[in-house]
Amino acid sequence: MRTWSVRSVRSSTLPLLCAISVGAAFAACSTGDDSGGTPLTDGGTDASVEGGSDTANETGFLVDTGPLDTAPVTYSDFPSAPVLDGGVTKAPDFGAPGASNGPCFSEPELGSVYPKNWLRPRFSWSTPGGENVFELRLHVANQTTDLVVVTDKTTWTMPLAMWTALATHSTDVDIELSIRGGKSGAGGVTAVTAKTSGPLRIAPVDAPGSIVYWTTTTKSLKGFKIGDESVVEVLAPSQVKGRTVDCVGCHASSPDGDFIGTSTKLESPSTDRATEYADFVTPIKVGEAGSEPPWLGAGAKTVLLNALRGAPTFSKAHWATGDRLIVTALNGGNPTSSGDLTWIDLEAATAAAATGKLARTGDTGAPVFPTWSHDGKTVTYVSCKQLVDARADLGPGDLYSIPFAGKAGGAATKVPGASTAEFEENYPAYAPDDAYLAFARVPAGGNMLFNESKEVMVIPAAGGTAKRLEANDPPACSGKKSPGVSNSFPKWAPVAQTDTKGDRWYWLVFSSKRDGTGRSKLYLTPYVVHKDGSSTGYAAIYLWNQPDEDNHTPAWDLFKTPPVK
Repeated sequence: MRTWSVRSVRSSTLPLLCAISVGAAFAACSTGDDSGGTPLTDGGTDASVEGGSDTANETGFLVDTGPLDTAPVTYSDFPSAPVLDGGVTKAPDFGAPGASNGPCFSEPELGSVYPKNWLRPRFSWSTPGGENVFELRLHVANQTTDLVVVTDKTTWTMPLAMWTALATHSTDVDIELSIRGGKSGAGGVTAVTAKTSGPLRIAPVDAPGSIVYWTTTTKSLKGFKIGDESVVEVLAPSQVKGRTVDCVGCHASSPDGDFIGTSTKLESPSTDRATEYADFVTPIKVGEAGSEPPWLGAGAKTVLLNALRGAPTFSKAHWATGDRLIVTALNGGNPTSSGDLTWIDLEAATAAAATGKLARTGDTGAPVFPTWSHDGKTVTYVSCKQLVDARADLGPGDLYSIPFAGKAGGAATKVPGASTAEFEENYPAYAPDDAYLAFARVPAGGNMLFNESKEVMVIPAAGGTAKRLEANDPPACSGKKSPGVSNSFPKWAPVAQTDTKGDRWYWLVFSSKRDGTGRSKLYLTPYVVHKDGSSTGYAAIYLWNQPDEDNHTPAWDLFKTPPVK
């Protein structure tokens, strides 16, 4: 029989635990709340067994102190022999680990968590000293053998069948990823490095929906469904009907996933800002992308052509026949004008009936980047001093909220914790249940648009203490640090899920320049709120299915994206 007891973990022991205990590593290596982490279930079995008592230690992990009535369930999803990859034909003897620095993982970042329906993992690393052969190892708590891969390459992708089995059997259990390298020659492997190791995990929940993002390389929108291993073009400038444009950019999904609202730009020099910029709403369905919706009213079509609106925002509470509304910011072509927050009735027949101003009493700044709560009650936006093409440029920049109040708006209230004197806050986004806001911020006085000091934060929607996400930080061994890698444009997955332990799982996608190319790429991370109210953040996962382009402004929603070929 096994019993469970509490073992105190003091902060001074945490670095050691990171090295020797994968179970404790998630709580110890994460910089989230002390009560964060995901409780273990003893190799995939339920810890609530006859004769047992489930007690979590300070890190949130159960401590094993005795035998169980029954053996834990184990699986054999990994081959018993090493996987030989690249030009390796025989597994060499690496001997004992050396003292030199081990390889540095860029994919996955140690301490990250995968959705269980995510892309099969790709493992990539850099070599510090010219090593030419590597031993990659995955130790999973409920697998009978370790996965061992020996390769002369610096990347390896897990076969899909293996990942499918692992994600089925080993969710929410300890995984340790490690690697060491050496120099292969006639005398065997020499100059073996130290082992680089750290924790991974597979979440007990899926990630829903599709991600659509803007790539400045082709000035189009591309996207994919969760699990797709490549992307598809969703909307190209040439597809836009009724208006010639060279670029489609910032965008959002309608609540049903059938339509996309996007800002468009005519790149050719123009003296009329109203013809240079315009918003556009179009179906996302294959064969219909770029066309006008059948319900789009003539008045709304005219209003959408007004200059410098920026990306629209939708709300589930106002998306039905007879009530198809969006909220936008109208800035009139003058970068220092205060501008307006406006609503647009997309079915309106006349321009007079198609739009109106949302009052924001008490705020005289320039409004931009509104986000509309899913319940339709609140609009949160950025108020700043100066704009560039309907984007926040110079501060002071703070997040404000107003009531929607049936198209009337109302008193503008600063969001506590996201309207500070120390930072300029930008790019707000509501969580799918409206409980939280994600946003980006830069130090006060900095440019809000082009600034590599941007970091991603999360705050309760009503305001409070902003939490800096662990996903801002690149791997320490990469030599890169945040602030400094331009983490920005956070967007939530369209559904939050509660697991069997009562933990609430949210997923976020954001852009970052950490990969060394100088271009923005997309990354994913979970934000877990535990049933006691504490929260835990984790490292970031690179989306390896994206092309090597400059990728920005992701939107994660129920987009009905075209199938990937």
